[in-house]
This record gives sequence, C-alpha cells and structure tokens, in this order.
Amino acid sequence: MTFAAPGAVTLGGPLGDAVAANRAGRLATFVTGPDSPAIAIFDAPTVAANEGGDWYGEHAGKWLYAAARSRDPALLPRVRAVADHLIALQDADGYLGNYPPSRRFMVRQPPKPHSWNGEPALRTWDIWTHAYLVLGLIEATRATGDDRYLAAAVRIGELVARTLATGDIGITDLGNHFGLSATVMIDPACELFFATSEPRFRDLALLILAQAESDPHSAFLTAALNGEDPSAIATGKAYQLLWNLVGLAKLHRATGEPRFLTAVHALWERVRADHLTLGGGPWGGVAHRSREVFNAPGAFSPHAYVETCSTMAWIQLNRELIGILGEAKFAQAIERAAYNDLIGAQSADGEDWCYYSFPNGKRVNTTYWRCCKSSGAIAVEELPGVAYGVTADGAVAVNLLGPSEATLEVPGIGPVTITQTTDYPFGERIAIAVDARVPLLVRIPDWAEGATLTGVEGPLAADTYVRVDAADRVTLTLPMPPRLHRAAARNVQESLAPDGTPVAQEVLRHDYVALTRGPLVYATGLVDGYKAEETVRLAAGAVAPAGDDGLMLSPRDRAPIAFEPYYRAGGRQDGAWRLTWLRLAPEDAA
Repeated sequence: MTFAAPGAVTLGGPLGDAVAANRAGRLATFVTGPDSPAIAIFDAPTVAANEGGDWYGEHAGKWLYAAARSRDPALLPRVRAVADHLIALQDADGYLGNYPPSRRFMVRQPPKPHSWNGEPALRTWDIWTHAYLVLGLIEATRATGDDRYLAAAVRIGELVARTLATGDIGITDLGNHFGLSATVMIDPACELFFATSEPRFRDLALLILAQAESDPHSAFLTAALNGEDPSAIATGKAYQLLWNLVGLAKLHRATGEPRFLTAVHALWERVRADHLTLGGGPWGGVAHRSREVFNAPGAFSPHAYVETCSTMAWIQLNRELIGILGEAKFAQAIERAAYNDLIGAQSADGEDWCYYSFPNGKRVNTTYWRCCKSSGAIAVEELPGVAYGVTADGAVAVNLLGPSEATLEVPGIGPVTITQTTDYPFGERIAIAVDARVPLLVRIPDWAEGATLTGVEGPLAADTYVRVDAADRVTLTLPMPPRLHRAAARNVQESLAPDGTPVAQEVLRHDYVALTRGPLVYATGLVDGYKAEETVRLAAGAVAPAGDDGLMLSPRDRAPIAFEPYYRAGGRQDGAWRLTWLRLAPEDAA
C-alpha cells in the first residue's frame, strides 16, 4: 500500500483539531528560525562547550521532519531558513552534530562499566542526533525540492559509514541501552538508500544490523526470531526498540529479506498482546528499573507510564507495516493510539505536551527541552499521511476513520478525491464518497460488532478491510454501545516444590474496570472532586450514554460518576487528574 502525498489529506474531528493545533502551536512556536535555542546549540561557541552530552540536538532534526512533512506554507520558509543554517555549519568531513571534537562519535570514548541502561562510555547521543538530522534533511528536500539538503544528509551517511568500517568503533559503542540508541541509524540509512538509490547506504544499514547482532545485549533481530519478549531485549527500552523495528521494516523493503519482516511482525504481535494500554500506547513503569521500558508480560497497573516518544515510534512502526502488508490491524493500532494516548498527551493549544501519560494520574506538561514535545509533533504529522492508501491493484483504502478529505493518485485513473462525512468517533455513521468509480477497501474496527456497509451483505468481520468494487458512495454504520473492560493488578510468587514441579501462588490482587465507546477510552476526574481512587460495585446496566459523547457509570450504593473521552478529560489542562480504571469490589471481581 502506498499513501497519499503529504499535504494531500485534510483531517477533521479530534485528529484534525490535533493537526491544526500542532501547526499553530508546537511547530510554529518552538522553532522560529536559526536563532531559536534548539538550532542555536549547533553554533560553534555552544558546540565547543558542550561536554555534558544529552539528547538536545535531536530537536533540530525532529522539527525539520515534522514541519517539512506538514507542507504548511507558513512553515516551509522556516524549514528553508533552518536547513540552510544547519548545512552551512556542516564540517568538511560531514559532521553536523553539537558535540566538541573530542566527544564526537568518530572518537573512541573512555570506557566505563556497563550500567543498568547499557551506556558504554561517556554519555553521548551524537549518532542519535545525526539520525534525526538525516531524516529531517531528507524530508526538507522532499518538501522544498532543494537537493542541497539531501547532499548534506548523504555526507552524514558517508561519515557514519567510514567510522564504522574501520573496525575500531562499533555502532554499539555509540549509544546507551546497550547500543540501541545508536543502531536506530538503520532507519535513516535506509531512507538515504530510498532517496538516492545508492546501494552503499543499504549496505550501511546492513553493517549496523550486523554490528548490533554481534553483541548479545543488542541482537534484537536474533531475539525476535527466537521468540523473546520485547521487555527482555537489551534494557527493554520501548522507544529505542520500536524505532529499531521501524528501521528493520525499512531494511526489509530495501533488501526483500524475509527474516527481517518475520522478526518485526513477531515483536509487533508481542507488543500488541502484552504491552499496550487500553488507549493504545506502549507502557512501562511497573515494578521495573525505569519508567520508559516495557513492563514484563502480563503486568498491569493503572498508574503505569506511557512515554509520548514511544507512542510516536509505535505509530511509525504500524505505518511501515501497513505499507508492506496492507493489513487492517496495523491501521487499527494507529487509530487506537491516535484517538487516545497520542492526542491525550497534547494540550489544546498544541504547544504543551505530557512527557508521560497515565491511565490513572495527574496530567503534567513537560519542560522545554524534553524529547516528547518534538516526538508528539512528529506523530501528529504522521496521521494525515496514513489516513488513506492505494493498493497495488488500484483499490483506495480507508485506514483511519473520521471526517476527512484526500486526493490520491490511482494507477491507470489519475487523481481521485475521497471524503468521509461523519461525526465519528462520536457518531456511528460514516458516509464515504469518491469522485471516480474505484474499488474501495473500508476498514472495520476490531471493536465493531454488527457493522454494516451499504452494498455488502452478511456480517462484517472485525479488524479487516471490506472490499467494495466500483462504488462511488457507501455508508458505514458502526454500532457503539458502551463497553466495560476488566484488568487485574496481581502479585504472583513462583517457586519450585521439592520434587521440581513449579508452584505459583497469587498473594495480591486488585481488580479494575474501565469504559470505552467505539474507538475512545473514557475517563473521569477526581471522584467526588477529591478522590484519586474509588471502589465500585457494579449493577446490570451500570453504564449508559450521557449527552452527545459522555458516559455515565451508575454503581450500586453510590452516586453516578460521569465519564468523558480520555483525551480531553480534565479540560486538557496541566495538573488535571484522569482516572480511567476504577477498582472493583471483591464480590464483583470474578
């Protein structure tokens, strides 16, 4: 499946509001030109003094990528100005980072013992910064047509290739989390191959993968093929591991190697089954060494963390898999995350973002330099591009449901305009119209039971595409009754009996209930205005619609509790509490 060109899709509804806020907020205010702090840190005096390391250089490439991908006419002059400034700072050898000469990735750093996060030497994010610069410069080239930006990205790729080819410095020496913060360069190396058609950049991606595989800690390809859980690979860092899978999926596209796709799909299945919140974001922070690593399989806590960077990488991974396999489950994963954990981390003004979001917890806007503000901006800009696609046989696929309009190039036909008219995700009916009689693939969500589509007989299978040949107008109806979801926070002690048989005893259990309607997760604020927890006893018909888009939970023996969509619960204000999961009384916890 190929996607609509950037700028060819206009989203409405909550996702469209998020895109508009992103462009008027984060993208318009964070970088206004070369003198903005995120760009000024590449100037020579600041670079010379940057002994502290850290990830701050990533923001330049992230902003370039997101702003260029938006194709917003108001942002493109800034894209040119920033890209011009950066490439003017590039050294003759191709270096374009913000580290002084003695700390650059081409220089072996003093070793130190492996710490919990697998940091092999002095704290360094140099390769990481260059990875985002390559992606940003390539996207700037696509947006402006200026090949100077691609040439600068090529010089970065050449420098990385020369450094790794010597054998003195390996990719896992250049990033923490046992190298996963550097092996992410597989993604931009593949993008250089796609942009230039030069095999040497595909070879660079293969070299990076081979060096990662040479270290048992970072051998994520082997681990995936062996059936390992993502929480057991390297440090289990969700963001880094998911970005590496994005790169591996692209490397499959570049080489056709089936093992790469097999590995990516295996880990995707594990993440979907065991490592997503109800709102679709990858989560961590349960009885683990870091809040940003995958929880152990089966772990649950309503107070666990979703890092917005991880949500971005999860959306990008699913984008790649839709393109390769064209299966509805990947679009479903994007939509679930987008309508809940992604825009639930964005403030209404589009400028502020939550670094961490919690199913149950206080909303906290993050600070200026934190990574997640730029990652959230990228993730929002991915949504228009994946909303629609065209398959190899010329069918137009509706991937994301909601009010929207797109123009797509269909082989043998030319430009085709498609629209969705609906108040989804709140309303049940979606009118889909195209201005040419082309085959349509309409996605049926995984939660949809009893869905109907005009012109199609019989029950429609959930989590699939339904094909309608030569139709110019169809109506999709998706019944959206409120649903209860149950989960349990458990502590199980495991041991071996004297005869060697395994023994497991549950010593702690708290059961919880949550509400969804259609694609939306629902949440309430502090119960009764002050309680951060509440235990409820359920009765038949305990949940019902309230107003246009709310839900009302009516437990036994207490006043009803009003719920609203998670993404806007608490007014999207800093400090607002959101409670998705309420504890169940023991007699209702069967």
